[in-house]
Amino acid sequence: MRRRSSSDAAVAIRDRFRPRSDRKFVERVVRVARAELACQDMEVSLLLTGDDEIGRLHGEFFDDATPTDVICFPDDGSVDLVVSVECARREARRAGHYIRAELALYIVHGLLHACGFDDLEPVARRRMRDEEQRILRVLGLRVAPVDP
Repeated sequence: MRRRSSSDAAVAIRDRFRPRSDRKFVERVVRVARAELACQDMEVSLLLTGDDEIGRLHGEFFDDATPTDVICFPDDGSVDLVVSVECARREARRAGHYIRAELALYIVHGLLHACGFDDLEPVARRRMRDEEQRILRVLGLRVAPVDP
């Protein structure tokens, strides 16, 4: 049996949105973000979905049934992420950049939360936004600033 290296930590992707996202790209985003955050051993379960499903989950777990971009459920060395591809399409179009970059932003944002970053207070939010941009640059992607 082959022993898994830390860079091979499990990544499970379920894509319920149409058209499907590029799986290799999504896997690369997760792999690079984990490496940049020194969280290579974190197992990631990622659900790519639309506004209806993420809104339902947001309501069920956070008492706010409005759709959102990403929800993060960290759990002792692993994380479940739910990402609205529908939101990524809409926001990418509005901001004038590629959907891949917006989708990567949401995945990176969720992984940052899972690695202990927070965006509730201004200083912490600025630190998180800087990390998002840094990791996206490593990926060769650009997005408009979230907090201009």
